Amino acid sequence: MRLAILGSTGSIGVNTLQVVREMGPGTEVVSLAAGRNLEELLRQALEFRPQVISVADETCRVRFQALLQQQLGVSGYRPELLHGREGNLAAVQAVECDVVVSAAVGVAGLEATFEAVRLGKRLALANKEVMVAAGELVMREAGRTGAEVLPVDSEHNGLHQCLRAGDRKEVAKVILTASGGPFRTMPLAELDRVTPEAALNHPTWKMGRRISIDSATLMNKGFEVIEACRLFDLRPSEIEVVVHPQSIVHALVEFIDGSVVAQLAPPDMKLPIRYALSYPERQAGGLERLRWDRVRQLDFEPPDRRKFPLLGLAYRALEIGGTAGCILNAADEIAVEAFLDERIPFPAISRIVESVLEQSSIDQPESVKDVLAADRTARELARKAVRDSSVRVGLGP
Repeated sequence: MRLAILGSTGSIGVNTLQVVREMGPGTEVVSLAAGRNLEELLRQALEFRPQVISVADETCRVRFQALLQQQLGVSGYRPELLHGREGNLAAVQAVECDVVVSAAVGVAGLEATFEAVRLGKRLALANKEVMVAAGELVMREAGRTGAEVLPVDSEHNGLHQCLRAGDRKEVAKVILTASGGPFRTMPLAELDRVTPEAALNHPTWKMGRRISIDSATLMNKGFEVIEACRLFDLRPSEIEVVVHPQSIVHALVEFIDGSVVAQLAPPDMKLPIRYALSYPERQAGGLERLRWDRVRQLDFEPPDRRKFPLLGLAYRALEIGGTAGCILNAADEIAVEAFLDERIPFPAISRIVESVLEQSSIDQPESVKDVLAADRTARELARKAVRDSSVRVGLGP
């Protein structure tokens, strides 16, 4: 198996490379695409020696080339060094890879991910923004080319496993679980005083900054509802979200006869990564196993949509269709960035996202270019909403 990894220095990329180490001979990393974490990328390049390496921009490319030469001297290893959009595309195009792991953050990974599907590669998808912003386009292209799209998100990976228990026509509904984030039990009135540090302190998972905030607002779960609809051809009414703070049950499928099949596992992203790489087989791995003597209790409760309105907004975007998901994602990214910079309070994230969705013109995109245009417009509206919000609460000039 020959792998291209988009977003190799992020959490999913690092875990993917650990799975590659554990899988041993027969798995080759042929290209790596990353951003600005050049030190981590250098360690990866020296170990795996990919043929193609892409970084964020030309400045990073020049710096990385110097770092590589310092380490290798006159060694014969000379990868093709590229950057930006063209570099990401080349990481997918330039080598005969079998599997593309899409773990780049945000819509920056959309074009290269779509290219992988266009070329008929197996796609191990960890970038949920791809499905939120352009899921219909991606799945339509996958149907045309025969590309396999296998989810790496723990919940969707769990759904994929559960759905193997029956035919699609036998499914009554699917259930996605949410940890509830760090503010599950916090009273609504106290959310105004939430700090970025508190919001980043996820009780279960170690994740990047944006996804940690999205988990705290339940926007991440809203994105997962949209992604599940696109991946598994479900209607919004067929997807239920429940809060499960132990994060052991990742997904459930209820069949028409009343049977419910659940996927349980410790919260470790290496398991869904290995599943996506080895499917349809299962490979033994050195992962932590569930200790049934320690699983004392599994709690489930409905999400508080009044406290976490972004979950309901994701369902609304699904019903609207078209570019609504793209707009939702773009506005959320800008609002989360503003909260992390302490320019807006925590509850303003949802107000800004809702405002942008209401102001935006919804279109039916015919291409990735259309999606990216909608993304740019939504970001501008969100930036204006952030400025207006900052002025109202006295946080900005």
